[in-house]
Amino acid sequence: MNSENENQIIRIIKYTLPLFILFSSFAILIILYYEKTKFFEKEKLAIKKEFIEKNKIIVKEQITNLYNYINTIQLETENDLKKSLKVNINNAHTIATSIYEKNKDKNDKELKKIIIDALRDIRFNDGRGYFFIYDMNAKNIMLPPTPQYENQNFYNHKDSKGKFIIQEMINTLKTKDEAYFNWHWYKPNTYENQIKKIGITKKFKPFDWFIGTGEYVEDFEKEVQNRILNYANQIKFGKNGYIFIIDYKLKYLSHANKNFIGKNGKVIDNTINSNEVLSSMLNIAKKGEGYYSYVQKKSVDNVINAKKTSFIKGLQNWSWILGAGFYENDIETSIKEKENELNKKFEEYIHNTIILAIVLTLLFIFMSISFSKKLQKLFDRYRNEIKNHIKLNTKHQNILAQKSKMAAMGEMIGNIAHQWRQPLSVITTSASVLKLKKELNIIEDQDYNESLETIMKSANYLSDTIDDFRYFFMPHKERNRFNIQETINKLENFIKNDYSQNEIKIIKNIQEITLHTYESELIQVILNILKNAKDELIKYKNLSPKLIFIDIYKENKNIKIIIKDNAGGINEEIIDRLFEPYFTTKHQSSGTGIGLYMSLEIIKKHMQGKIDVKNIQYEYNSQKYIGAQFSITFNID
Repeated sequence: MNSENENQIIRIIKYTLPLFILFSSFAILIILYYEKTKFFEKEKLAIKKEFIEKNKIIVKEQITNLYNYINTIQLETENDLKKSLKVNINNAHTIATSIYEKNKDKNDKELKKIIIDALRDIRFNDGRGYFFIYDMNAKNIMLPPTPQYENQNFYNHKDSKGKFIIQEMINTLKTKDEAYFNWHWYKPNTYENQIKKIGITKKFKPFDWFIGTGEYVEDFEKEVQNRILNYANQIKFGKNGYIFIIDYKLKYLSHANKNFIGKNGKVIDNTINSNEVLSSMLNIAKKGEGYYSYVQKKSVDNVINAKKTSFIKGLQNWSWILGAGFYENDIETSIKEKENELNKKFEEYIHNTIILAIVLTLLFIFMSISFSKKLQKLFDRYRNEIKNHIKLNTKHQNILAQKSKMAAMGEMIGNIAHQWRQPLSVITTSASVLKLKKELNIIEDQDYNESLETIMKSANYLSDTIDDFRYFFMPHKERNRFNIQETINKLENFIKNDYSQNEIKIIKNIQEITLHTYESELIQVILNILKNAKDELIKYKNLSPKLIFIDIYKENKNIKIIIKDNAGGINEEIIDRLFEPYFTTKHQSSGTGIGLYMSLEIIKKHMQGKIDVKNIQYEYNSQKYIGAQFSITFNID
């Protein structure tokens, strides 16, 4: 960081904060002064909006809770009815059994008459409930509402749905002592419609009878509805909140004003445009639910023309409109109180803002001057420290890079030595043969030319090897374009003899990809990884086959280089430390611990990529292997 930049930062710190405080305070005072009225109007609207939204939530919750309560009651209605019927049939059975036990001295005819007389006049459920008796041959023994049908056989009797109800009862009671049934039956004294009825029957074994009773579901539901309406009438919330219930014929079933109950809403006419209001509520209820606003001629607390917003929900199976609402005039008192509160706060705010602005300005002026002086000293100190650190770090990095480069070159030179043995042997042999034939004077032109040709080919091969070696390790300072497949193939030519002698097989799967990056540095990284894999594989003398896989392919806009082996993997306790400088698992004579560290530096800093390692299990040629896998990823330019 240069001195001009430092001075600029110090000036910014010294003057910006005090000036900012002064300017902000002045601006706030002006805005507060000119925006007081607008601010209050916005607050007024906000209060009104909040009041409406809050009360909308409240009335919706009240109706939703009632709706859910009714649904729960509806679901339990038949169960409650069955429980009630079970209690009554058990009472009837107990009465019949008690009479039978106490009158065994009488004959069957007398006993039957006593039991029938005892049960005939019993009524329950507000006089609707009664007991009937059939024998197991479907003969009616007792039917109190219609005694004219007694002693008739009902075996082939059907209800309005075509069900042979008596047959069903008899067949079921052959295997059970009691059972519930559903059927459709005429109500007493009317023969217009057969209505759903739930009943229960129970065997009376002494006479091979079954005693039964039942209840019309709609009658039981009316009792439930009356209980719910009484419950709804008790619900009160907020200042004037209540529940109102209207049926789909627009008759009031529940309301805070008891005079409304039982009357048609259009006749009451308690809202402006009453017909339109009630029709709209009915439409909302039939569709499901929703909010509706209207003007009521007089509210519960006698406010004239009070605007009301109600939440409407339809209870379809009972054809009910459930509603609850709130009056918007209730908010005026809250708005007036809020206005007085805001005026008082406004005055306090201006006073406090002026004092706070003065104090903060003085404080920040003192702090910024003091801080800028300290900052200047810190800049001077850190500038020197940074320069020294950069020098040391650069020197250290260069040493590490050189060591890693030399290690890779040493590895390659060893591989070249292996590769040179055969062509050097060919040259030596060809030269010796020429010399011997010359001494024996048996050399011919063809032999001479062939031997020279062999020597020239071997010499050219050695020369090409040197050129490739020089190219790979030439210190390129700029990126170059190269075909990754060709580069890996050349690299394999250098190392294949050494790897073959150690019985290591390299398996490649490389796409045709042209890269624009630092070729020699990428080769150095790949050589480091291959050498680590080779060193691990040759530890296992009995391991066969020894495999190294090189996969290079495109993945979206990145290139992936995957190198894995089958050497059993890396100890999990040290795998996270492999890229640390000077960390090595090898003896000091064969490892420096900088190869993988420098590989990480090259990939991250020069290629802006990433490199990682993990142990994997994979399958090759139907054989499962475990080994280490190095993954290199960087962007393709």
